Amino acid sequence: MGKNEESHPLFETRRAKGIFIHRIFSFSMFLGILFIWVYRVSYMPRKSSEDGKWVWFGMFLCELWFGLYWLMRLSLRWNPVFRQPFPHTLSQRYDDDKLPGVDIYVCTADPEIEPPMMVINTVLSVMAYDYPTHKLSVYLSDDGGSDITFYALLEASNFAKHWLPFCKKFNVEPRSPAAYFKSVSSTTYSNDSINAKELVTIKKLYEDMESIIENASKVGEVAEEIRSKHKGFSQWNSFSSRRDHDAIIQILLHGKDSSAKDIDGIVLPTLVYLSREKRPHVAHNFKAGAMNSLIRVSSIISNGKIILNVDCDMYANNAQSLKEALCFLIDEEKGHEIAFVQTPQGFENLTKNDIYGGALRVIYEWEFPGMDGFGGPMYIGSGCFHKRDTLCGKKFNDQESLKHWNGEDINNDQSMTKTSLHLLEQKSKALLSCTYENNTLWGKEMGLLYGCAVEDVITGLAIQCRGWKSVYYNPKRKAFLGVSPTTLPEALVQHKRWSEGGFQILLSKYSAAWCAYGLISPGLQITYCFYNLWVLNCLPTLYYSIFPSLCLLKGISLFPQMSSPWFIPYAYVTLGENTQCLLEFLWSEGTIKGYWNDLRMWLYKRTSSYLFALIDTIFKSLGFSSLAFVISAKVAEENVSQRYKKEIMEFGNSSPMLTLLATLALFNLFCLVGALFKGGLGMLMVLPLQVLLSVVLVLINLPLYEGLFLRKDKGRFPTSVVFKSMAVALSACVLSNVNVFTTI
Repeated sequence: MGKNEESHPLFETRRAKGIFIHRIFSFSMFLGILFIWVYRVSYMPRKSSEDGKWVWFGMFLCELWFGLYWLMRLSLRWNPVFRQPFPHTLSQRYDDDKLPGVDIYVCTADPEIEPPMMVINTVLSVMAYDYPTHKLSVYLSDDGGSDITFYALLEASNFAKHWLPFCKKFNVEPRSPAAYFKSVSSTTYSNDSINAKELVTIKKLYEDMESIIENASKVGEVAEEIRSKHKGFSQWNSFSSRRDHDAIIQILLHGKDSSAKDIDGIVLPTLVYLSREKRPHVAHNFKAGAMNSLIRVSSIISNGKIILNVDCDMYANNAQSLKEALCFLIDEEKGHEIAFVQTPQGFENLTKNDIYGGALRVIYEWEFPGMDGFGGPMYIGSGCFHKRDTLCGKKFNDQESLKHWNGEDINNDQSMTKTSLHLLEQKSKALLSCTYENNTLWGKEMGLLYGCAVEDVITGLAIQCRGWKSVYYNPKRKAFLGVSPTTLPEALVQHKRWSEGGFQILLSKYSAAWCAYGLISPGLQITYCFYNLWVLNCLPTLYYSIFPSLCLLKGISLFPQMSSPWFIPYAYVTLGENTQCLLEFLWSEGTIKGYWNDLRMWLYKRTSSYLFALIDTIFKSLGFSSLAFVISAKVAEENVSQRYKKEIMEFGNSSPMLTLLATLALFNLFCLVGALFKGGLGMLMVLPLQVLLSVVLVLINLPLYEGLFLRKDKGRFPTSVVFKSMAVALSACVLSNVNVFTTI
């Protein structure tokens, strides 16, 4: 290898094009926002007897918040960067023995919500990475303590002996068997070819495995005949319940074991099943606790210097992504500064127009590169490649880190392979004890941090505050694919958890607003605060969704007339903001209808998820409720799935969030109809912006009206929600007409 090849970096960083033009546009938008603020202050009613004085003041506060929040969002677009790794250079520079060991963590918690077949497809996909198998170790943490999940993994360990050679031989993508077989068929190859015969053979092996696992899942137990054939099942003899059981660990595959080879005689990756000890009276700290148990156990079994964690529904979609991530982590010039590489979450079940906005297109395509420009993205809990020592609390030291990663200690010798597997399992059980972390730094300064619904974000922030940087890498072929929510309640609950966790971070001792001051760049502080303050958007958005419509019904003007010069900043900011958002969405491979759906979900999240997240946070701070972790369903019922594919919005229950959305939708409809009935089309000339706002709110809520009155399927709103929402919305409109709200 020549000198030029040795000095060539393993990745490059590119700045976004057109930044100067965007900054000029942003400056003009800010001027427009300033003029709106000036208008609100200048024309605020001075006399208490004037109609709408307090509403006007509320509008000023809302527009003040929207403007300030827009400035925070601007920071995410101020200096975006994009990364490009060079895995070919990595392969030339490092042979297999010099590559670091990699420990991969897959976490599951409930076999009913997260079916075992889905879990093992994820496990098999990461076992099949294009990476030296003797350097790979895969750990499945099962917080459900399910013997059926263990049985599924046991079967997967046997299937892997055939699947990994098949993937390597035919360069298979993706390497999740279920996803691959869905994308190809035997007709892909000519019927006489060896390829077709091997495909049929491997598919038959998979279907046989799937059949016996699905049968065990339906029965709810593993047959006694099967249990007697493997010693691992004996660990369930003392099993009481998923919340009360001893530590369980089984090393299913290990390089020391002569049977841990595939059909070609190649050593398979280490494969370990574990379920930490659970007791009803001991806090287990949800996924963060599981991750910390994995960090400890893996340190004595394989001790890989790189850790990848994935959710059980996020299979590896790109066999090269592991080597691509390594390009950042072991680059000779910059790699020693980087603690983790975050990839975006992709979803395989998205509809064409993404009815629930689950793809998070703008966040992943525009905002995370913006965070990367200020020092690195946040850690989002899945699809993230870490250096082990940074997860364990190590502070950044430039010289020490440079020596560590450029020295001889870059490879993993797996020195524990001489120890008996049984002894390893016994040692590991002590690390899985529910009391092991008592009086230690685990969950405080080591591992993932506790006490927050989004433990991943707070952990990533703590790592960055210790001086480390992170990298955002968004490959053309998504590194991981998972499952997006298929019903509106699921989507709203998911965003409630995210936003609530973000707000908890803001109020905690790890807050980016003040505790991170001087430890990370000011730009990164602002971007963290942008996400942490999601919940506070509920108040001005609710206000804007209610009072302009109410004042339209009363004939009270809240915006300038079209003939007024003050109309110009409102028109410019509205058109400019929506045009920019639409273009960003389209450049992120979205559709126009998808943008409309995304806008609808933007409204629904702010008026329901964020509101209930704010209320829950207040109650928790007062000691009325404790932290809870909600697992999202990963498999939808058949009828629900069919409606989702047709992009028919799913309601189906009477949750408070859905009731609130239905009430707001009906209230806006009644106000618009009432105003037009009283003033006719003349309202459009007198109160144009209020009419426009009400029309947009009504149009965006069309799926809700269909679910309330037109649909007959099980995905419609329950009758109780229809009556409750109509009663509240009508009451509000009637009360406004009898001058109950005259003083506002």
